[in-house]
Amino acid sequence: MFSIMASSSSSFFVRCFPLLFFFFFSHVQAVKSPIHPRDVLPLLPRQVSWPILNSLNSAIDLLPAFVGSVSSQNHIVSWKGACFYENTAWMEFHNKSGSEFGGGTLHIKVSKAHSWTCLDLYLFATPYRVTWDYYFLSREHTLEIDKWEDRAEYEYVKDKGISIFLMQAGMLGTLEALWEVFPLFTNTGWGESANLGFLKKHMGASFESRPQPWYTNISVDDIHSGDFLVISKIRGRWGGFETLEKWVTGSYAGHSAVFLKDSEGKLWIGESGHENEKGEDIIAVIPWDEWWDLELNKDDSNPHIAVLPLHPHVRAKFNETAAWEYALSMAGKPYGYHNMLFSWIDTIDGNYPPPLDAHLVASAMTVWSKMQPEYAANLWNEALNKRLGTKGLNLSDILVEIEKLGSSFDQLLTVPEQDDWIYSDGKSTSCIAFVLEMYKEAGLFDPIADSIQVTEFTIKDAYTLRFFENNSSRLPNWCNDADNVKLPYCQILGKYRMELPGFNSMDPYPHMNERCPSKPPKYSRPPNC
Repeated sequence: MFSIMASSSSSFFVRCFPLLFFFFFSHVQAVKSPIHPRDVLPLLPRQVSWPILNSLNSAIDLLPAFVGSVSSQNHIVSWKGACFYENTAWMEFHNKSGSEFGGGTLHIKVSKAHSWTCLDLYLFATPYRVTWDYYFLSREHTLEIDKWEDRAEYEYVKDKGISIFLMQAGMLGTLEALWEVFPLFTNTGWGESANLGFLKKHMGASFESRPQPWYTNISVDDIHSGDFLVISKIRGRWGGFETLEKWVTGSYAGHSAVFLKDSEGKLWIGESGHENEKGEDIIAVIPWDEWWDLELNKDDSNPHIAVLPLHPHVRAKFNETAAWEYALSMAGKPYGYHNMLFSWIDTIDGNYPPPLDAHLVASAMTVWSKMQPEYAANLWNEALNKRLGTKGLNLSDILVEIEKLGSSFDQLLTVPEQDDWIYSDGKSTSCIAFVLEMYKEAGLFDPIADSIQVTEFTIKDAYTLRFFENNSSRLPNWCNDADNVKLPYCQILGKYRMELPGFNSMDPYPHMNERCPSKPPKYSRPPNC
């Protein structure tokens, strides 16, 4: 994850110091330490401290943990913190500001710190605001809210309270976790190593090296309309995004596309998420040669690509005319950001890697909505309105409306996306929804197509469909010809061997993937979810 340039004389010290350090402090009695070993790490030399920091925390520790909501003086919440082991909170309403709806004071009493040098970090959220604070001293602290934004926030806090989130790794742990997450998005060798390390650590991916050459020139004659491409990017902006996407969904690929062949035998690629000359992510149908040159020579995210040929029986069902009609009808439309999030969340609590949950999702949405309201509308507001049966509500109004209906935000997130929903910019399809909607139009989900919502599928859900070739003798001669490991699909680009656990193993069934958990690291799912 992080290479240290150190002289040979200091190498032994760097390697051995963590063992000596923790051996020494393991013999300290179980009383409050004047100084906790973790608290002094930043004071040590960098070549000493960072290897220890990296071994203690991970990017997951950036996620705040929901500890409770407080709505009155009689509603007291208690929890154990990262620094202070005994904590309580309650809410007091007042009108010190003389405003129409008044304000309030959040009281937080902290005690029993595990050392004299630690502190706890907190986030506090309503649908209308998010703020933060930290506590270093054992005593009662207060967070003052001069006035509520409007009646809706006042009523919400009276009914549901202010949500409290603990940065469970504390100040130091949060900095450590930032150190792991920052390089994921850097377009460097360090960033690539960070992405590989993250996926190995949190998903169990192996990334075995392939023999060179790391690319294969396919024969166009062996490719047919409907053959599927899965893509995995491991560095830069998209590499970091895909790494997090893979982690939460269990997919071992982060992007997808599909082959189309016209009446003259020319090969094309259909793709949702193609970047046009304006830098916009759109749906596009482009010549194969152009697409392959882009991936081979111009894509700096180090893409890994595999071709998954359709099974002959499935190919025989594939209505090429219908597929082309669908692809051309979608070409030029925006990438499907509207439903990207909702293909992942199917259950109230079975899709979130701990400590992520619906409370934290709502708070993150609140922050983003305040910072980038236009993007928020594109990413989730329209989709949430669809689920709620409303129009034009912003996130704050949506959360209030949910409470009026006696429902909850976590339940709303699980409402299945519908393929026929029309958004303000048209039908919304992510990369995988575009491919599977084409399959649907081409007849591959018949006779149960009406009971399948492909916008609920992740990339993993797609490559586990029993649609693909299962006889290695029918794979093209060029398929994995330079590799001593014969995969059941054709990897055509990438230094590392692509893994697709569960590949080609599941027949379609009605309401497929509408109620499936996906918790790492096993990503177990019950039958017919």
